[in-house]
Amino acid sequence: MSCSFCTPVSNTILKPNRNPLLQNCSSLPRRRTSLNRTRALLSTTKEIILKEFHERRALKIISGLQNFDRENVAAVVTAADKGGATHVDIACDVDMVKLATSLTTLPVCVSSVDPAAFPAAVEAGALMVEIGNYDSFYEMGLTFSPDQILNLTKETKRLLPSVVLSVTVPHTLSLPDQVKLAEQLEEEGVDIIQTEGGKCSAPSKAGILGLIEKATPTLAAAYSISRAVRIPVMCSSGLSAVTAPMAITAGASGVGVGSAINKLNDVVAMIAQVKSIAESLDLSTERGCVRCKKRTCCPCI
Repeated sequence: MSCSFCTPVSNTILKPNRNPLLQNCSSLPRRRTSLNRTRALLSTTKEIILKEFHERRALKIISGLQNFDRENVAAVVTAADKGGATHVDIACDVDMVKLATSLTTLPVCVSSVDPAAFPAAVEAGALMVEIGNYDSFYEMGLTFSPDQILNLTKETKRLLPSVVLSVTVPHTLSLPDQVKLAEQLEEEGVDIIQTEGGKCSAPSKAGILGLIEKATPTLAAAYSISRAVRIPVMCSSGLSAVTAPMAITAGASGVGVGSAINKLNDVVAMIAQVKSIAESLDLSTERGCVRCKKRTCCPCI
């Protein structure tokens, strides 16, 4: 997907003001044949975005829901692209989306807890939306109830019925309640369930033992939820090259990594860390175009 011969999806399929993912947009084709073409395009785009999840090899690098530092976001996106990730997750901001899509052809996901902010980001080139990455809110003493999460999900589906939607199940809920919410989210048409838990873990050991301790809550959630739903589960929060493979073994279809990358101060170090995690998942750094998956002689130009 980071092929020099490829044109980013945001510059081809999703041209400004003509993004077919925005079904409520008045510029959508009105004739039957055009509508059929649009539906086929939406289906194909969604299949491509979810391909690595269905293959249980997705690696999403997260810059942070409230990270608007252009230099840091650019470094994180570059690290994701060069290090072998399959997706990148950034704050739901039009300028950040434009920055990200200028640096990579990886599918760009935007995170927010405000559904009204998603359409503009999708119009700018984002291919996925995420209700989640709540860590910054926990630091302010804010939590989210199942009803709040469900209402946010319903509103997002109303606004963007054809866009890939990922929703994080809060680790502040008991494990049975996390499973129940995941089942309800699946019924609402969510495409991906994301787990978390790193913030609630306080490792007592250093080194590898500490890394495993830190990942325990999100691994437990991934194990339980993946056995209760049929849609892909992304295990996120507190993961490393040591524990990422454990997430896949536990039942996850992919892993999300944030602070292990975005807290580093050097893009070279970020790339090395992403490569380490990608290698732990046996991911190849040779990727094809987001649209056609060809690695050379891409016809999408």
